[in-house]
Amino acid sequence: MKKILFICLFLSGAQAVLAQASRDSQAPRSAEADALTGQLYGATICTASLEETRLFYEKGFGMVVRGPIFTSQKTKAIERKLYDIPASIDWELYVLERPNVPSLKVRVLVLNKPTPSIHQSWNTLELGVLALGFPNAVQPKLDSTMRRIGFGSWAAMNTYAVEALDKSKYTVYETIFNGPDFVKGVGITRGDGMDQLGPLEANGYGGPAYSSVVVDNSEQIIDFYVNVMGYEIRADRIWETSGALGVPAGTKYRFLTAYAKGARWGHLLFIEFKNQTAYETGVPKKVPNRGVGMWTFPCKNIDEVLKRAKAKNYKIVHEPLQYLSPYYGKRRAFTMLAPNGFLVEVFQQ
Repeated sequence: MKKILFICLFLSGAQAVLAQASRDSQAPRSAEADALTGQLYGATICTASLEETRLFYEKGFGMVVRGPIFTSQKTKAIERKLYDIPASIDWELYVLERPNVPSLKVRVLVLNKPTPSIHQSWNTLELGVLALGFPNAVQPKLDSTMRRIGFGSWAAMNTYAVEALDKSKYTVYETIFNGPDFVKGVGITRGDGMDQLGPLEANGYGGPAYSSVVVDNSEQIIDFYVNVMGYEIRADRIWETSGALGVPAGTKYRFLTAYAKGARWGHLLFIEFKNQTAYETGVPKKVPNRGVGMWTFPCKNIDEVLKRAKAKNYKIVHEPLQYLSPYYGKRRAFTMLAPNGFLVEVFQQ
């Protein structure tokens, strides 16, 4: 009897997974075993204001901060090479994380002096990393909390319907908050039985589970993340905004999501505007400039990723080296520039 019950439960669980996969465009399309590069490990933020950063991510989104984390001068010398940081700039290291459930680990470099800001304003048409995404099940509560502690947004909480793969509709509740160093934080809840875009704590909070970026060269971006990093594209749509993005209502944009094979979160979201012109701020999109200046990825074969990058003539900032990172442990790592000039770090798992 127990065996029969177990089989029934297993089948019902499997059927639920298959039903979700058949409905959700963001569900895995391949196996994790096939992944060359894993889901996004984390993002690096450079800032001159630890207080404001903690208020936004810790008090607002419910993350936990660790630090300052001791970093020896020897380690800093290695990281200066990897990240191309001038000797005149020093920093204290902090890490924002969510200990109870998996999420992106946000490395925060608190600088000894202000550097240029990658974004110059809240204008969404500025090229570069736009936001970190925070899936949750309590978006109205999160929206209220963020506004109470002093962080606004371009628009009120946006509610809209999205068509699933089976042509049914589900509701999304979303607010794009304006955070420190012109980095946005997206609070997002998917309703009507859809899985959230990342693991949630018991209180309904989660993330960051993804990062979004505004680009003007989406075909090159696809080439880099698919053919070099081994990611897969799960959404490629043309959408029209109602104004929540901070651009005029009716603005059309290409919406791309890229996932590591087999991954359910830790993905990348690319936005390319079609009837508006995105523009450069003139500040290189990399650390140690303020804002999100680097993404970090684990991989299974660092030499293969490096070989692919070189074959495509992408700029290698520093060749692989091994060291004890206070961020991701003792690993072999290298850095390169994505086709939009953004710094990408890859380390061997």
